[in-house]
Amino acid sequence: MLRTHNLGELKLKDISKEVTLCGWVQKKRDLGGMTFLDLRDRYGITQLAFNMDSDTELCIKARKLGREYVIQISGKVIERSSKNLQISTGEIEIEVSQLTILNESKTPPFTIEDKSDGGDELRMKYRYLDIRRNPIKENLLLRNKVSLETRKYLDSQGFLEVETPYLIKSTPEGARDFIVPSRMNEKQFYALPQSPQTFKQLLMVGGIDKYYQIVRCFRDEDLRSDRQPEFTQIDCEMSFIDQEDILNTFEGLTKYLLDKIKGVTITDFPRMTYDDAMRIYGSDKPDIRFDMKFIDLTNQVKGNGFEVFDRSEIVIAIRVPGCANYTRKQLDKLVEFVKTPQVGAKGLVYCKYNEDGTSKSSIDKFFDEKARLAWSEKSGCEDGDLLLMMSGEIEKTRKSLGVLRLKLAEDLSLRNPEDFAPLWVLDFPLLEWNEDSQRYHAMHHPFTSPKKEDISKIATDPASVRANAYDLVLNGNEIGGGSIRIHDKELQKLMFKHLGFTDKEAQEQFGFLMEAFEYGAPPHGGVAFGFDRLCAILGGEESIRDFIAFPKNNSGRDIMIDSPSNIDQKQLDELNIKLK
Repeated sequence: MLRTHNLGELKLKDISKEVTLCGWVQKKRDLGGMTFLDLRDRYGITQLAFNMDSDTELCIKARKLGREYVIQISGKVIERSSKNLQISTGEIEIEVSQLTILNESKTPPFTIEDKSDGGDELRMKYRYLDIRRNPIKENLLLRNKVSLETRKYLDSQGFLEVETPYLIKSTPEGARDFIVPSRMNEKQFYALPQSPQTFKQLLMVGGIDKYYQIVRCFRDEDLRSDRQPEFTQIDCEMSFIDQEDILNTFEGLTKYLLDKIKGVTITDFPRMTYDDAMRIYGSDKPDIRFDMKFIDLTNQVKGNGFEVFDRSEIVIAIRVPGCANYTRKQLDKLVEFVKTPQVGAKGLVYCKYNEDGTSKSSIDKFFDEKARLAWSEKSGCEDGDLLLMMSGEIEKTRKSLGVLRLKLAEDLSLRNPEDFAPLWVLDFPLLEWNEDSQRYHAMHHPFTSPKKEDISKIATDPASVRANAYDLVLNGNEIGGGSIRIHDKELQKLMFKHLGFTDKEAQEQFGFLMEAFEYGAPPHGGVAFGFDRLCAILGGEESIRDFIAFPKNNSGRDIMIDSPSNIDQKQLDELNIKLK
């Protein structure tokens, strides 16, 4: 070993020890006859001391070191005269007797500090430098701990970790596949898995009744800051269970991780149907750390001559406590916000309930004090509160008000990342209508089982069919989702039919699974947690990017290695691929 200790472990108990340390030069301070240098590694920082009086040549050598030089030093541990209790080694320093430069460094393009001067693109281009920064390093350490504790919990519950293939066949449902050409099988292609869905179901047929895998998945879809073309799932499946068994098992996992990672004890896991979540919060992943539930005022406001309300399918509102003091400028900004494409609303109506008991709305011309009093009674508004109303088509209006609700919560600091509020959302629609293709698609995937009592509606009223599907929401983010699967061949064939598959297409795509069902498939179901997103939430962030060692940007590019990139013509010829 080139070192006897790491840079985070030496303490007062080590005084007078002769040590050898290695690391990167963080900072340097020249103070006349003394030079002090901060040496850094993944474990911490240790201060080095060089004295012109005791070793002039060594001190001059130290003064010539640049930031991020890799060095090895030997010396004696001594007590610091000016202690720094903010770091673990802050009571000691090293009186250096020997210095070796292991590698020089160019001046980094951004500062290797907790708060760097590098923007996102620059930090991603030099990600190996970014990883040296404490925030990224701590995120990766947290990710490692979440992975380790997940394995501990699932192992304790009798789950078996099984790897599934990465080179599989393309399927038409879900996002676009990443395609991999096969040289040995001319003009044919593999696809990278969007999830191990069919393989874990086949493992259930194979008698592996409790499976898990922390697995890489791939989806060629349009990206946002919280999406990556390759991502990681905690993928799980269980046999001979019902929905309740799955919910209880993975409530257990979530409680365990919150306890082990954050020291937080959670006892309450409320449950809500999909329909209620959309009706009350305008989202299938509501943040319940704060209130602001939707209030339906449709019956209270229609018929008063205000055409905007009268021609709307729905008029809904949220109560914003203590915000009646919002200025006209603040309210105008909210109106501008709801008209942006990300929200898509046409406008916003407000009513202030002032501290002196009076009220004022933006539509006083149409609604008098008595009407405004009725709104307050329905909404629970008190003196000092602000009521915000939207109207229009039911689905669009709920979604728009849901976005506004989150913005207000952010503005009012109601989304504390150290508070954790889990929620199960149940009874999702089995199918959703796609306007582009003019047909129904599976909301989750085609292997999700409908509720038994709704199977008869698939042919006559497909939109009303509920799925045995469930999502686990944490702080307004979906961290996991799954379903009870179809394990009967005939029901699976029926599902494919209503999803627009011909018998031939279903056989070509999923014949192997259908055949497996003929050999005694057990009742089974599962769940998959978004591992990257779970780590981000536990780390107090919304975006997953800084919890992945080498992420890609919003265009799906790795700008560090410049990928994707062109392929040599010789490789294309071997694959029989001709570019247009």
